[in-house]
Amino acid sequence: MSDYYNPQDLKKFSEIGKFAPEAAEKFFDYYNAATGSDSALSQREKALIALAVAHSKQCPYCIDAFTERCLETGSSPEQMTEAVHVAAAMDAGITLVHGVQMQNHLKKLGA
Repeated sequence: MSDYYNPQDLKKFSEIGKFAPEAAEKFFDYYNAATGSDSALSQREKALIALAVAHSKQCPYCIDAFTERCLETGSSPEQMTEAVHVAAAMDAGITLVHGVQMQNHLKKLGA
């Protein structure tokens, strides 16, 4: 059985528009505008955010791509690791705060 994730597939990302070129063009225009240049955030900061989100969403392709992008834009492995920890803490907090919903429902149920 082969692995579902093949690192070589990342190189095929540009092919996502094969059957929907207009949609792909719009996506890539947006993607490049959001991630591709310095603006209010630097490319380095954007790459760290993207790396954190990639871990939170568990996308191995994005993890590979933005690990490289972080290094290219000047992030250190320590900064990258800290960004991943921020994502993990956010995921934990997001999960835990939804416990309030459970508590509210328990209260309605008289528990």
